[in-house]
Amino acid sequence: MKKLNSKVSYKKIILPIAIIVVCFILGLIFPSLVYLFAAAGAYGTALMLGTLGEIITEKSGNMNLGVEGIMYMGGIFGLIAPNMYEMSVGEGNASPFLAIVFAILSAFAIGAFAGLLFSFITVTLRANQNVTGLAMTTFGTGVAKFVGELRRHKVGGYVTVSNDLKAAFDNKFMPDFLKRIPVIGRVLFDQSIFFYLSILLAIAVFLFLTKTKKGLYLRAVGESPVTADAAGINITLYKYLATIIGGGVSAIGGMVYTMTTAGCVWIEASLAGTGWLAVALVIFCSWHPIQATWSSVLFGALMIMYLRIIVPFFPQELYKILPYVVTVIVLVITSTRNIKDKQPPASLGVNYFREDR
Repeated sequence: MKKLNSKVSYKKIILPIAIIVVCFILGLIFPSLVYLFAAAGAYGTALMLGTLGEIITEKSGNMNLGVEGIMYMGGIFGLIAPNMYEMSVGEGNASPFLAIVFAILSAFAIGAFAGLLFSFITVTLRANQNVTGLAMTTFGTGVAKFVGELRRHKVGGYVTVSNDLKAAFDNKFMPDFLKRIPVIGRVLFDQSIFFYLSILLAIAVFLFLTKTKKGLYLRAVGESPVTADAAGINITLYKYLATIIGGGVSAIGGMVYTMTTAGCVWIEASLAGTGWLAVALVIFCSWHPIQATWSSVLFGALMIMYLRIIVPFFPQELYKILPYVVTVIVLVITSTRNIKDKQPPASLGVNYFREDR
């Protein structure tokens, strides 16, 4: 048994190292791949946060398909907060640190509210989760577009912030000598602070789910609410908290997209499809927070590949559906092989009725 375990752990160590070495060699041979993955890191940060938020939610057994609407609301409210702050103190007097804090808190608050609304409808009122999630998408995108248009008329132009705050949100603060490292320098060390915070959050979520008693309780609620209820775990509390926090984290992903990739300017169509990609990415990474980090960067690369790698006679539309095709393939393989640790929570999307015990 000890020999078997050592072989398994040996493979788990060697495989990632082999992948990194292969990618490094390919980056030396094809410099365009380095620029592709460097740009994918920025796009993938928003996806990473949206995915982590939905993972937290789904670990409780709630399936919130309203991530698209939540990220939309996070995008506009995360922009309006620093915009209003800067206008109140005057351009040039705004603190970049406070602007970032206000953006994060504002986005989290609106996402948490959306999660609370979803929980009330599905957990308390016991409405269908799929229908509620789709309604949340429609509601969230509608609210974001209405608030964005209202703010645009109020400021008399584009909703944005000054160049100083734009630079603060997209600040590449790592030392230059790290950025000059071949291949991995641009990919790993030429990113905004949100990229590194997202990775730290993924690690924290993983440790919480696997190393803490509360995390074990949350997973128990998602896997078997009947058993968890019999053990004295407050099912309603865990579902509410997980969905509220998950909604807040996903909304921060929308804020990050608006404040980095979209250049701190509110453009209604810019976030279109990002939330749905995050939902698909949850399946792709098998509900695993750590896998969501590299999976998000991969998805980001697939989404912007048509801008970086141009193949003659290959339609751009086929490029844009690549993430969804990859997700479907992974889902089919996972389902046919019936890998235990790559399956969704057993009670995902199913409302719990104590009376049915």
